[in-house]
Amino acid sequence: MRRVRAWVDPFVVMILVALALGLVLPLPDPVIGGVERVGDVAIFLLFLVYGLRLSTREVLGGLKNWRLQGGVFASTYVLFPLLGLLIAAVAEPMLGAALATGMLYLTLLPSTVQSSVAFVSVARGNVAGAICAATISNVAGMVITPLLVLWLMGASGTQGMGGIQAVLLQLLLPFVVGQLLQPFLGNWVRAHSAITKVLDRGTVVLLVFGAVLSATADGVWQQVSPLMLVALLGLSGVLLAVMLVVTWYGGRGLGLDHGDRIALLMCGSKKSLATGLPMALVLFTPAVAATIAVPVIVFHQLQLVVCAALARRLARD
Repeated sequence: MRRVRAWVDPFVVMILVALALGLVLPLPDPVIGGVERVGDVAIFLLFLVYGLRLSTREVLGGLKNWRLQGGVFASTYVLFPLLGLLIAAVAEPMLGAALATGMLYLTLLPSTVQSSVAFVSVARGNVAGAICAATISNVAGMVITPLLVLWLMGASGTQGMGGIQAVLLQLLLPFVVGQLLQPFLGNWVRAHSAITKVLDRGTVVLLVFGAVLSATADGVWQQVSPLMLVALLGLSGVLLAVMLVVTWYGGRGLGLDHGDRIALLMCGSKKSLATGLPMALVLFTPAVAATIAVPVIVFHQLQLVVCAALARRLARD
């Protein structure tokens, strides 16, 4: 009985429940919009608390850690796209041209920010380094991703300044505010670690729920047959497994310590749904974007479930 309980991760269960509810609940658009706005507030509060909890010295140390930052950047914008080209070629006979193109598009996106940092925190890794690496990845991705799409996929258009402003306002601004308040409230936040724990897990679960709700309301899942979904899950699983192995053991090759290897593992193996879906609507026509978005959604949910279990396992080591 104890062995069974050890394998039942409450965090993973909550994510799966949120995913299932997002698939079956017929909620109206105003409610879905409300869930997304609550998610935005949760992200703001999460990064405010991160800023309060981390000392400024830890943050500056994260920026100076060039091996970690370079490792995440290379994983996101070099290794991932190379694998994407290979997988897209292999996937086209199974998935069709549109979904295969979506697999390639997925690999060109920046890393996630909120879920990567949340999982690093859960796993007791280098949160300051993860915040820096994931944020730099997203800001750079506003330029690099459209250029990679133009180069490798022949699409045109960019998201412009709106994406950069969203990152700055929703993620960096609360973090900077937290840093400014850290000398006054930092000790209290560190003494009440349950606050960060609840925000970590709650924010990830809420984002999963909101993302799946939106995809269900837009009819995205109707375009995918069960067989195609199985093939898509299998290819996504292979891609994720390769990136997890490469980032974990690559971190050892770079001479990173345990906390930095966790940050590289979590930040270097993920792709952002929050950035990928809006950018797809800018880079492609709405009809093409809807199909291309399916692999992004599938991979995003898979990476959350797998990395949630990994984070809890690493926290126990």
